[in-house]
Amino acid sequence: QVQLAESGGGLVQPGGSLRLSCEVSRGSSIGTMGWYRQAPGKQRELVAEITPAGSTTYSDSVKGRFTISRESVKNIVFLQMNSLKHEDTAVYYCKALYGWLETAFWGQGTQVTVSS
Repeated sequence: QVQLAESGGGLVQPGGSLRLSCEVSRGSSIGTMGWYRQAPGKQRELVAEITPAGSTTYSDSVKGRFTISRESVKNIVFLQMNSLKHEDTAVYYCKALYGWLETAFWGQGTQVTVSS
């Protein structure tokens, strides 16, 4: 079983910054890792993802403001969020693909609230 532990969410004012972290319990065979978010009444959407080789993908809504990175030795993925907006408010979920079947495992989610 692969477990993901997220941290770093909270309340921040518009224009502020937060850094999310997600550590995966299994040390090997971890593939692409990513962050998704789900706002109230909306579907879960991709925010950013990063492959083991370091290739990244971002949603258009966060390009230039968010940066995803990973520490492959420890299987930790980070999401640096700058210039936060009200519309970034959501529960943020970490996702990791495991093994040759690329089974998806999810974290429990961490709340990010952008409000003045």
